[in-house]
Amino acid sequence: QVQLVESGGGLVQPGGSLRLSCAASGSIFSIPAMGWYRQAPGKQREPVAVIRSGGTPNYADSVKGRFTISRDNAKNLVYLQMNSLKPEDTAVYYCNAVAVASPGMGSLAYWGQGTQVTVSS
Repeated sequence: QVQLVESGGGLVQPGGSLRLSCAASGSIFSIPAMGWYRQAPGKQREPVAVIRSGGTPNYADSVKGRFTISRDNAKNLVYLQMNSLKPEDTAVYYCNAVAVASPGMGSLAYWGQGTQVTVSS
């Protein structure tokens, strides 16, 4: 089992910045991909940014140039630096990890509990 714990959400004014962090722990052999998703009220959960181990990050068009995802493979951490925040970025942000628990096992997707990001003046 893999546990994901997010931190760093909060209230910020438009144009401001926040940095989200997510730590993965538990039975982990490898984490091929980690990412961030968000869900605004009344909307479906959508991908924000995904980064694969040793790969190029992918971003939703709505956040390109404003958000940066990074990861520390040695510590099983993933970050999301969010700059130039807009009110439409308001949502619950979820950390996601596609992880392999033991050699020879398949990968499973795990989710954090979510952290609220509110962009408002």
